[in-house]
Amino acid sequence: MSRVIHVFRTPDRFVAGTVGEPGDRTFYLQAVDEAKVVSVQLEKEQVAVLAERLSALLDEVVRRLGDAAVEAGEPAVDTEPLSTPVEQEFRVGTMGLGWDIESRAIVVELLAVSEQEVDESMVLDDTEEGPDAVRVFLSLVQARAFATRAERVLSAGRRPCPLCKEPLGPQGHICPRQNGYRRQAEA
Repeated sequence: MSRVIHVFRTPDRFVAGTVGEPGDRTFYLQAVDEAKVVSVQLEKEQVAVLAERLSALLDEVVRRLGDAAVEAGEPAVDTEPLSTPVEQEFRVGTMGLGWDIESRAIVVELLAVSEQEVDESMVLDDTEEGPDAVRVFLSLVQARAFATRAERVLSAGRRPCPLCKEPLGPQGHICPRQNGYRRQAEA
């Protein structure tokens, strides 16, 4: 079966979002272009890495091309929820980032989890073989807005324990720093 590559050259939206309650959230990236909506599922850590690497790539592009590369103004961060219904196209295994010189855009490619070995030659490639993919071309402003929203989505989860930094559930948690010992209130 040949691979399916969803390409978004000028997306209306490219956002990270979640479905579910903190502690039981499923993370998605969603690309929207007019009526075409593609949602892919990934891990929280993958969202964090993508936002971090995207910010680093943005900084490098600005360093090399100067401030003229960035359109004037602050990016408007999309605070709307994911477009519904959220129908998962695939689960992300490999991610790739690149800079397209012709369109002066950052290219984000998300490859589906695959049983075959995925090497770097498959990322940002149009061959017939390989896992399904989503390829999104982002302006520098769109990329900055994506990274900002992704950081907000990541920080909207459960609060960390002040002692061990593990996430706290609604009923608290067993903290390894307390070693099972709890003080009794003095009378």
